[in-house]
Amino acid sequence: MSDIIYRQYAGESDLPHIMALVQNELSEPYVIYTFRYFLHQWPHLSFLAYPSDPSSSEPIGVIVCKQSMHKDLVNRGYIAMLSVSKNWRKRGIASSLVRNSIEAMKEDGVDEASLLSLAFCYPPSYSVPPPTLSPFLQIVLETEFDNYAALSLYESLGFIREKRLYRFYLNGKDAFRLVLVVPPTDSDDGSDTTSTTPSVSSKRSGYRRNPYRAIRVTPYSDDEDDDEVSSR
Repeated sequence: MSDIIYRQYAGESDLPHIMALVQNELSEPYVIYTFRYFLHQWPHLSFLAYPSDPSSSEPIGVIVCKQSMHKDLVNRGYIAMLSVSKNWRKRGIASSLVRNSIEAMKEDGVDEASLLSLAFCYPPSYSVPPPTLSPFLQIVLETEFDNYAALSLYESLGFIREKRLYRFYLNGKDAFRLVLVVPPTDSDDGSDTTSTTPSVSSKRSGYRRNPYRAIRVTPYSDDEDDDEVSSR
């Protein structure tokens, strides 16, 4: 959208705005430490959306993500929170935020190697995928089973429903776990590629990308039985 500006998370000054957006639009309660867990470790994967009107200084949309080791075997991208102000919906902001985060994950080196093949064909201790398996990016999230707007959004972006998680949220609602598999992009073949992702403002984004940012963490697991953070 031409009237929307997107930028990366810029620091602690963004935190109150992010918390306000998430708490106003999502049903799951989050404490400040949950936000900091994601934003301090993966600031480059979180994006905010602003109106181009210079008189408006508060964000109207936000996405918060992470990437980390999954079961000590592969690296995974995870969308934790996605929220857009009610007055600014139906303008493609949510899908643009998701695309920006996906592009950041791809550039940052999340390279899962055929998760299903490894899970079913190799023992858990097998840590190096065979060279014939192509690396890809897998992104997961959870959303309430009856949040049809969110389900429609993610499915339009290529996410598929992996499983239903019963009584997943504190309000007792079930959730669907959604998964998106992104094929690797060969940037060395010399071909020109055209991106439909809205450009991100670099003037207000000062984070330098490291070659590889996936890290092993313990507080919030992506395992099926103990996911605690979700986007709806």
